Amino acid sequence: MKKIVVLLALIIAAGFVDQLDAQLLKEAKKFVKTNTGSGLSEKDASDGIKEALVKGTGEAVKVVSVNDGYFGNARIKIPFPPDAKVIEEKLRALGMGKKVDEAVLSMNRAAEDAAKDAKPIFVNAITGMSVKDAIGIVKGEKDAATQYLRKTTSPELNVKFQPVIKSSLDKVNATKYWEDLVKTYNKIPMVKKMNPDLTAYVTQKAIDGLFVMVAQEEENIRKNPAARTTELLKKVFGK
Repeated sequence: MKKIVVLLALIIAAGFVDQLDAQLLKEAKKFVKTNTGSGLSEKDASDGIKEALVKGTGEAVKVVSVNDGYFGNARIKIPFPPDAKVIEEKLRALGMGKKVDEAVLSMNRAAEDAAKDAKPIFVNAITGMSVKDAIGIVKGEKDAATQYLRKTTSPELNVKFQPVIKSSLDKVNATKYWEDLVKTYNKIPMVKKMNPDLTAYVTQKAIDGLFVMVAQEEENIRKNPAARTTELLKKVFGK
């Protein structure tokens, strides 16, 4: 019996039911029952996981890196910075709601512009994944792949996104909108002067939103047979 078959059998026998969603557990049982001697190796399983992740992250990047990828998605839309909420409230009260809305739109446009640079970072992390890491994702939580990628790519994503976000903020006039809002607010008598770091804020929110979509794609591949579009994915995850 192949090592991968033994591993999946142990997962079931050892009672790791809580770590696997019902669909994945069902597929694991089916796999153990039907694939003894079928030639599916640990390498097949590892390659299948990597293929699934390249597909999933590619879809996530594609979804967020278009016009309204962030702004049009309520789950990941970047709002006015929470620590500058007082600025928003004061300026809206002064009839400057349109300016605030323009600033919010431009922050989301900057995130959409930067997101396209995430794909090669994800691909590098996935292709460098060990067999042990890949098998760990199979038997892990339903968002195990997303958590692995967050841990391994966040520092590089932050470094890569920061200058792109800054450039994008300038390009879509977010910097100007922001500076104008802050200057206007700071002229209001008796208020505490503020100037939060817009680039750092948008960068972090852009990365957070990207991983929300990566998690969505991971869940889709794990649970939806129609999302397994290649023979290897069908072989590893079941048809």
